[in-house]
Amino acid sequence: MVTAFLHSENQPPTHVHRSLSKAPTLHRSKASSTVVSVKLALAFFVALVSAITLPARADDDPFAVNARLLASVRNEDGAGVTRALRDGAAVNSRNRLGESGLLIALKKNRADLARLLLDAGADVNEAAVNGITPLMAAAYAGDVEMTRALLERGADPAPVDRIGKNAITYAAGEGHTEIVRMLLGKGIDPNAVYRNDLTALMWAAGYGHADTARALIEAGARIDAVDNRGKSALDIAREFKHAATVDVLEKARRDGRR
Repeated sequence: MVTAFLHSENQPPTHVHRSLSKAPTLHRSKASSTVVSVKLALAFFVALVSAITLPARADDDPFAVNARLLASVRNEDGAGVTRALRDGAAVNSRNRLGESGLLIALKKNRADLARLLLDAGADVNEAAVNGITPLMAAAYAGDVEMTRALLERGADPAPVDRIGKNAITYAAGEGHTEIVRMLLGKGIDPNAVYRNDLTALMWAAGYGHADTARALIEAGARIDAVDNRGKSALDIAREFKHAATVDVLEKARRDGRR
């Protein structure tokens, strides 16, 4: 390590101390002796400094350039992101919250920065400490093109985060119907049950997204499923007075949907 190297070099070996203390006196005068001692000390110092090789620039430190990449994404600085990647930053560097540059860019709705990182090889499944993935961020934001790009690059739609939500429940809760359909097309079960026994349909119903609820029902979502309070999607829609969503769910029940 660089730190250990500097520490060891700054502690001269014992034999060097001895040679300095026994340096020959060229003249018997006190002044001459002092001059010789100073010269020897300077010579030793110069030799010591010369032996230590320091990085030419702070950017030579991989941690510094990685931090610069994350700072550039955080500050929405596209030119800075490009420079950091050019200078060798690790594209999957993460901050103390475990957020990659890709995730940070998507949380800021900066698809342009996200594409720079994707083109540089960013891991589409790299989750933060709280379990949030880039796909969840794109689905929550309603970014259809980015969601498609992530899925095409192998993003897994199944993982859930620390609060028990995944990409489809985020999309359903925000009413992003096209993304919900896209995720269903990738094999997500419309009847999958998440934390508190909630389904994607219940999330859509709870926020009054009638079109999203309709898309989930058409994909086979059950309307009779209940959460851990014993409430169905219809009950939840009624609870929050989402009339249009109530109509969709009541029609589905009249049509014999379960």
